[in-house]
Parts: sequence; C-alpha cells; structure tokens
Amino acid sequence: MIDIDASTLEQLRAAKRIVFFSGAGISAESGVPTFRDDLTGLWAQYDPMELATLEAFNRQPDLVWGWYEWRRQRVRSAQPNDAHIALAQWQELLGPERLLCITQNVDDLHERAGCQQVLHLHGNLFASFCAQCHLPYAADDSHPDHSIEQIAEAGQLIMPPQCSSCQGLIRPGVVWFGESLDSQILQESFEHSADCDVFIAIGTSGVVQPAATLPNIAAESGAYVMQINPQETPIDMVAQCNIRASAAQALPILFEQLSGDAAYGL
Repeated sequence: MIDIDASTLEQLRAAKRIVFFSGAGISAESGVPTFRDDLTGLWAQYDPMELATLEAFNRQPDLVWGWYEWRRQRVRSAQPNDAHIALAQWQELLGPERLLCITQNVDDLHERAGCQQVLHLHGNLFASFCAQCHLPYAADDSHPDHSIEQIAEAGQLIMPPQCSSCQGLIRPGVVWFGESLDSQILQESFEHSADCDVFIAIGTSGVVQPAATLPNIAAESGAYVMQINPQETPIDMVAQCNIRASAAQALPILFEQLSGDAAYGL
C-alpha cells in the first residue's frame, strides 16, 4: 500500500505549476530496455562507444543505423504504462501551461500516452536529421520490411536514408557521447525547473549531467521536490517527499487522489 501524506497532497493541490522529470525507470516498466541493456544478443559484442558516437556513425553508418533501427522497433512494440497514462491525464486536467514533462528518455511513450508538451533532453529516436546539413528528416525513417529478428540476424547492417537536400546520411536524433544537449531545450528545462511550485522526479538515477542538476535548481528556487523511485538516489538529499515505489504503481494513485477532488485544477 502506497501511503501519500496529507501535506504532500496539499502541496500538489496548491501548485500553480508542476514539472515532472522522468528517467529510464518509467520506460523500463513498459519493457523498454535501458541504453546498455539493449546491447544484448548479437549486439553484446559491441561497446556503447562503438555505436553511440558521431565518430562511430561516420566510420560505419550501416552498423550504427542498424542498431538504432533495432531500438526503434523495440520501442514501437512497447506500450505506455499506467504511469505514462496518469501523467498525460494529469496534464490534460491542468493544461500544458501548468504541467510540463521533461524527460531523459528518447522514446515517444509520453506522447503516445497523450502528453502534449514534452521536453526531450537527450533527443528522440524518432526525430532523425541529416548528419551533414542538419535538416530534419521528414520522411518515414522506418524499415517496415525489416523485423526485429531480421535486423538482428542480418549482421545489423542497414544503410541510413539520404537527405533529399544535400544527399548526406540521416542520423538518429539522439544526443551521442561527446555531444552537447540542445541548448534551447536545456535552457527551457532550467527555466521551468526554477519556476515551478512542485518538481516531481520519477524513475531517474539523478546522476547523469547536466540533467541531474534540475532537482537542485527546483529546490534552490523554493519548489517542493518529490521523488518516485523504488531505489535511493542522490535526489534523496533535496527531496522533501520520497515515495519508494515504481512510477506505474505510484502515479495513478497520486493522480486519483487529486482528481477525485472536484475543485482540483480549477
């Protein structure tokens, strides 16, 4: 039984702006493996640095694209869980101007659950762009003729599409090792964290920088910081409320208790 104290509920009822900060834990509950956990099967022979750097892409684009197509197929087969759905319902109730989701995840499960406003700190698997001219790749970059099994057994070699503008190779829209986060998205994340009344970290380890600074920014700005995570993390040091449960367990209960109040959100 998850016990949520009255003072936490009161903070949430009074909040004019809420920021949710999600990490790998919320997606893992949908069966999406973490970055390193996806190095399984034939991929186990590779080091992440061989697959997730610009240098690796330039050296062997068909190998890198093949792995990311493998990852995209696995994400497509996953479904939003109860935590994603509760968060989307919460945003629908309050409106995106009052509830924002910032995520470290590169999947689209928040959007597929119905979230209208999500800041992707580490990019998005489904937002590819040209490695040469950086134009977004608008066409469908999937390979419907390649099943997960075929990708795994084909030696993982799939050439990326080419840019229609400069004929450069299309790359995954994720932040690779050695690359900086999108400065605009990072700045918006800093600003929203500093300007919220309640900051809720869910399923994040709290160690990956610079994203790990967001709970501290919120706390230093006077926000009520909550954490939903079955494990202890560095966020414990600034969180005023720690719910030791998974996101899929805790978020629906939390939302149900608030949405049951007819005056909530008005």
